[in-house]
Amino acid sequence: MSSAYTGTKPRLRLSEIINMSVGFFGIQFGWDLQRANMGRIYENLGANPDDVPILFLAAPLTGLIVQPIIGYLSDRTWHPRWGRRRPYFMIGAILSSIALIFMPHSSELWMAAGLLWVLDVFGNVAMEPFRAFVTDKLPDSQVNRGFIMQSLMIGIGGSVASALPWMMKNVFHYTNTAEQGSIPENVRLSFYTGAFFFLTAVLYTVFTTKEYPPSDVGFKEKVKESNKGFGGGAREILHALRNMPPRMRIVSLVQFFTWPGLFLMWFYYTTAVAVNVFGGKDASDPVYAKGADFGSLTLSFYSVVTIAFAFVLPFIADKLGRKLTHTICLLCGALGLISVSWVVDKNLLFVSMVGIGIAWTSILSMPYAMLSGVLPKDKVGIYMGIFNFFIVLPEIIASLGFGWLMRNVLHNDRLAAVKIGGGLMILAALICFFFIKEKKDVDPIETAKLEIEGERPV
Repeated sequence: MSSAYTGTKPRLRLSEIINMSVGFFGIQFGWDLQRANMGRIYENLGANPDDVPILFLAAPLTGLIVQPIIGYLSDRTWHPRWGRRRPYFMIGAILSSIALIFMPHSSELWMAAGLLWVLDVFGNVAMEPFRAFVTDKLPDSQVNRGFIMQSLMIGIGGSVASALPWMMKNVFHYTNTAEQGSIPENVRLSFYTGAFFFLTAVLYTVFTTKEYPPSDVGFKEKVKESNKGFGGGAREILHALRNMPPRMRIVSLVQFFTWPGLFLMWFYYTTAVAVNVFGGKDASDPVYAKGADFGSLTLSFYSVVTIAFAFVLPFIADKLGRKLTHTICLLCGALGLISVSWVVDKNLLFVSMVGIGIAWTSILSMPYAMLSGVLPKDKVGIYMGIFNFFIVLPEIIASLGFGWLMRNVLHNDRLAAVKIGGGLMILAALICFFFIKEKKDVDPIETAKLEIEGERPV
């Protein structure tokens, strides 16, 4: 963009909003590929079900550490050619794609777990600035649409990624079983494909989207402050954490109880389908392999639902308000998770996934839309990183403690773990409905009017 940029953000065309969102397609492709397959990979390499949560510790712990740091740094970054957020998109995508290529060559648990750490570190580097990117680029009247477009890209990427192992087996006829200690061919080729789409999609956004130069007068002072070292950055992050806007505190609590339901689904759903629905015995059993492939296929369906529901969610939110919309969507997700235990016909799993898809669309957009008008404009990156604390902290708790619960209380019943996730999502819905205070949610046009008048929606 021209250096003459004055700080007033113009409305963007639909094609421009799509361009700036395509990168999220690739990022989500990588995330859903690992979510749908890492439990299976771990069990193929000899892990027991109660080992799986601790092996998934990489994602939340790296998110907890990396996202606020990247948010802080990207708030203070500016390059005339590469902009503010795009350098992080590109570096994260290149290194994540390398990890995706090496992952299916893991021969030991430690190797797979180590590569997952690499993948999650740089996946977070690529992903974290994308939320702030919407706020950077779009006027308030288009913020809802920007987050919904990201949800659409997430749905497309997730649906294709989750279905890939099934497609590799049933369309391209690659084998889906392997001896203990190795990764099935259909999973290996899926990861190669994921690396290609991750990198290509992010580079598309990097090279088709420009960023506005910083307009806030304190930018140079912030850059000088950032040169004070790690201590200065840590103090600013802690200061922002202590001074979160009141709305953010409650939405963060909703997130804290929402995401364990998703984590438990990603930990155990695919293998629960293989064992509880199909009756497979272990990772070397062809029945187990068939069930795991089918479980991945049904996971892809909730992403298809996300794609469809993303087109109608803005209109529902305009009518019902963001709080009530998000509450209803979370209850749909909880019902979807709990209903997996009622399934007697495998095809009914697609019905369960409808509820998950509705919830997932809202989870990816409504909390961020509820925050968009209350965050300081010069600290959006930091606050988006802090907001991520309340996504990753419950996963850390689940990773460290749920293995004991699986072993000693649930007796390694994967399906019971999925149902507990549904119960936690109900709790999140209740917190959302009863504790988020609002007169009404302001629609995008009204938000723009309030900003012109010098006010902020609450």
